[in-house]
Amino acid sequence: MPNATTRPKRTRRHRRAQREDAVRNELVSRSLESAQQCLFSQDYGTAFVHYLLALNLAPALKDFANESFRFTLFRWADELDSLGRIQDLFNCYEQAMELFPVDEVIVNSMGEHLFRMGFRDEAAGHFYKALKLRPDFPEAKENFYRVANWLVERWHFLMLNDHGRNHKYQLAIKKAVEEGCSSVLDIGTGTGILGMCAKMAGAAEVYACELSKTMYELACEVLSANGMADSIKIVHLKSLDMKIPKDIPNRVSLVVTETVDAGLFGEGIIETLIHAWKHLLLPPPSTHQPLSSPSQTGRVIPAGATVFGVAVQCREIRRHHRLCASSVGGLDLSAVGQIYSPVSCLADTEDSTEPYTTERLSRLRGGYIQLTHPFTALDIDFNNLQELEGLCSREVMQLRLCVTQEGVLDALAVWFQLHLDQDNHLSTGPQEDTCWEQAIYPIQSPFSKSNYTVKCGDEILVEVSCKDSYLRLCCAAIIRDGHTFHMDNVTPKILTASPEAELCSALAGLQTSQEKPCAFMLESAEIALLNNTAYHNSFQRAMSKLLVSLKSTRRSDTELDPIYVLDVSEGFSVLSLIAAQLGSDSSEDKQISPGLVQAYSSVEKEHHQTMLRLLAKGNGVLESTLEFWLSHVEDDSAVLQRPATEKLWSAIILDCIETCGLIRQKMLEKATLARCLLEDGGQIFPERIVIHGMLVESDTLLRESAVQGTEPTLGFNIAPFINQFTVPVHVFLDLSTLECTHLSEAVELFALDLMNSTSNYTDREVKVRVNTSGKVTAIAFWYQIHLDSEQSVSTFSEDSHWKQAAVVLQQPLTVSRGEWVKLSIQLHKSSISITAQKYSIHISL
Repeated sequence: MPNATTRPKRTRRHRRAQREDAVRNELVSRSLESAQQCLFSQDYGTAFVHYLLALNLAPALKDFANESFRFTLFRWADELDSLGRIQDLFNCYEQAMELFPVDEVIVNSMGEHLFRMGFRDEAAGHFYKALKLRPDFPEAKENFYRVANWLVERWHFLMLNDHGRNHKYQLAIKKAVEEGCSSVLDIGTGTGILGMCAKMAGAAEVYACELSKTMYELACEVLSANGMADSIKIVHLKSLDMKIPKDIPNRVSLVVTETVDAGLFGEGIIETLIHAWKHLLLPPPSTHQPLSSPSQTGRVIPAGATVFGVAVQCREIRRHHRLCASSVGGLDLSAVGQIYSPVSCLADTEDSTEPYTTERLSRLRGGYIQLTHPFTALDIDFNNLQELEGLCSREVMQLRLCVTQEGVLDALAVWFQLHLDQDNHLSTGPQEDTCWEQAIYPIQSPFSKSNYTVKCGDEILVEVSCKDSYLRLCCAAIIRDGHTFHMDNVTPKILTASPEAELCSALAGLQTSQEKPCAFMLESAEIALLNNTAYHNSFQRAMSKLLVSLKSTRRSDTELDPIYVLDVSEGFSVLSLIAAQLGSDSSEDKQISPGLVQAYSSVEKEHHQTMLRLLAKGNGVLESTLEFWLSHVEDDSAVLQRPATEKLWSAIILDCIETCGLIRQKMLEKATLARCLLEDGGQIFPERIVIHGMLVESDTLLRESAVQGTEPTLGFNIAPFINQFTVPVHVFLDLSTLECTHLSEAVELFALDLMNSTSNYTDREVKVRVNTSGKVTAIAFWYQIHLDSEQSVSTFSEDSHWKQAAVVLQQPLTVSRGEWVKLSIQLHKSSISITAQKYSIHISL
């Protein structure tokens, strides 16, 4: 019998559906209307909720509302960020990406928030996904390149391109496995190459651990591509957190690792190996049973290391760690006493200090001079647990180094020889063709400059210790003609975050002599900036010219108004003080009146403010003419705003170029806003930036940018995976010492006018004539910073605190002398990209 209720039921459902559709449509319409009203009133949180409701009910409207939804999301996210509601911010992005899973702009924006909050691995995943969704998306490309330098450091490429290093590790691992080490743990596996060497050598069990999420995922891909995913177990853990049997079933007979830095112990190899010997490795061979089977005992590759050092003179190291200039831009710098970098090996220094920095000595501008013969600082046996545990408690060892070359004692340079086994050794020495840098222990004595000079026959007393598992080398004294001059006989009081009481004490010290002088800590890049006298003197001349011009054009009714100057430089800067001093001093021709300038500095750190106050007092600058701008600003993110309700700035100082050699992010946006805040006749410093460049051939840049060649690395397929993190723009270069061939003269690539945006462009083609045959592998570039029409400084000068950069071409371009190369340059926001191709000039007869 037919179901008589079927037809009526369908009718009721149909009518109900019609009613539900009408209600839904009404709700969607009202929600969209409410969202628009909320946007108009800048209630972004409520607008976001209305959009979520509307678009979840009516997905067909997503294309229509996409732009408005993005705008709402980004504004609401910024608001949540400023309020510290981080979890709410992430929840909003998750809801947005559920609605728009393939919207590259939203995915990229989520990555930017993650990166700012320190979640670099997660940020990289979002940038990478955005690029996959849209490969030509410039913002995602710039962000991915920026984060890739954090996640896969450039030394990974150098190591994989270091065939000698790879081969020696392979030989040592093969020998150990053949001798019976059947179970292997690769600690800090990176790409997985050492673990794969062990498996290829015949190890029965191979395990690996990697803390970095990015490198862990990369290693998993490499293992799969090489058919070893099932035979090598890799865990995403620090070895210190590994447990038996949870992570590996049993103790292993061999640990292989390269968790060493330029200072040998800086990546925690001592703690790592102590833990491994106690919890992960089989016991070492017993002296009572020296013939124990290797499969029943444990060992480590590398087996040990020897540390070497030498005292050096090096101007480049000196100007990054000591104040060398006595005055800059008319300012006497003596008022602040000693200035230190955060690199100090002294036992009583603060936690913020590091015992050493790293440099490639062979690439330092001006080179270096050895003042002593190389010396042995330390021997360590990684297969001796007792020696490892006793390292930190060892008594301080004193060495007396005989000076063989007169010069300025700037640093102790340190390198090591890694003993993989009895037959295979790796040296990180400055004369070696190696992927390693050297550890640098700068001399930061409170002595006067003359006391840094040593003479032949002098002895340098060096103390070697391993506090906190860091290798520390300190110059304790200079011995001359039987007299000992202790380097620490005056221990300064280092001010890094001075409260008001410290300031009062420091100011009082200007009037009275103190047994314990004050000292300030600045980043090494800030010290190098302060030592750049050419830059500060050029700024002084440009600012003086502007002040004279403004004074001459001021109407009588505004004559009493001060000239407002704002310095928004990053980090420590004395430019605002130079401007204030120009306004405080009446010049000889009386063109600049005392008290004319009201200067504002945007320095945020208290010890930076203390330094500026000390310098102001020491240079006779009225305290009232220098203020700290952030105390006047409610929102630190909105630094560029009027000095007062009805006032405009006379000069705004922008920090346009990063020390690494790149244009600072959002520089053009800041310049646009700054122009709107200038009075008539006011000026932005700098007013113009010109990018110069040249064609270069450099195998070094290629080795640092990607795994080179078509041959597998030790027979393993690694290059395609790690080369995903290739970054085309290389930074922190010193072109004066980079191993390269200049294939052309320097040419102007691009110009940015910060005072006149109509003169700017986003892309440009430049034709460059080749003057030396070769392969164009990169376009090196730097900047001429024009403070005004007369004063300019180059970031490629001898005293520059800025480094240079280079765009490495995806495919080198073979060229001959006399040929032309066409460069296509694009500047998107702050990111520069350059492509190159041969250019044929056709001449009509």
